[in-house]
Amino acid sequence: MDTLGYFVSIFIGISLGLIGGGGSILTLPVLVYLFGINPVLATAYSLFIVGITSLFGTFSNFKKGLVSIKTALVFGIPSIISVFLTRTYVLPAIPEAVLSIGNFTLTKNIFLLLLFAVLMILASYSMIKKSKAASEETSQKTFNYPLVLAQGIFIGLITGLIGSGGGFLIIPALVNLLRLPMKTAVGTSLLIISLNSLAGFLFSLHDTAIDWIFLLKITGFAIAGIFIGMALSKKIKAERLKLGFGWFVLAMGLYILIKETLLH
Repeated sequence: MDTLGYFVSIFIGISLGLIGGGGSILTLPVLVYLFGINPVLATAYSLFIVGITSLFGTFSNFKKGLVSIKTALVFGIPSIISVFLTRTYVLPAIPEAVLSIGNFTLTKNIFLLLLFAVLMILASYSMIKKSKAASEETSQKTFNYPLVLAQGIFIGLITGLIGSGGGFLIIPALVNLLRLPMKTAVGTSLLIISLNSLAGFLFSLHDTAIDWIFLLKITGFAIAGIFIGMALSKKIKAERLKLGFGWFVLAMGLYILIKETLLH
């Protein structure tokens, strides 16, 4: 399973390079199901892998003018604060047994995975539905600071809880709410993801034992993948990226939901 896990890790980077998100959607299942890592520890590992990989993608997109710094900072600052509060106070406060009914016990690990799956399914809807308002050609709205701040806080909460950079939530927000062109949304999303993820990882170091050799191996495969993804993105239309991203997120969300309920 380890060999398969390292191979699939390449697709973490490919996903980030193609669509500016989805890396954590692969990272958490790979760590949990292929390497057998505890889901809580896997959230910390996921933050590092996705954060470093996204950073490489950010540099490349910045050179092409595909990163909105203003959007990333307004998103990123409240997100980082939210990540800190979540990793420091909220996540440790969740009990090991979240809910017990008779012989059924909803553990903290399963709760985090189910939360991850539900959010993925909800986010996929906004990307799959066809809407003229979400078209890349639509003119941008006035920059709504309260809306962007609120989105940043929420994404920081999700990043802190489930070790996700939040790309599967950031992309719909940038495209549907702020009307950024898909290519710019991808580049901006990578910067926001790298800020959120690396901050979250740093906030986790005080109580987490890290296997650095293992972590750097997976990160290396993911970094190779992001360059492949960015090369492929030049040949794929933006609207197809959006639709494909939505279906990918939906499929992974349903898989985790079924795996942790019906097949657990």
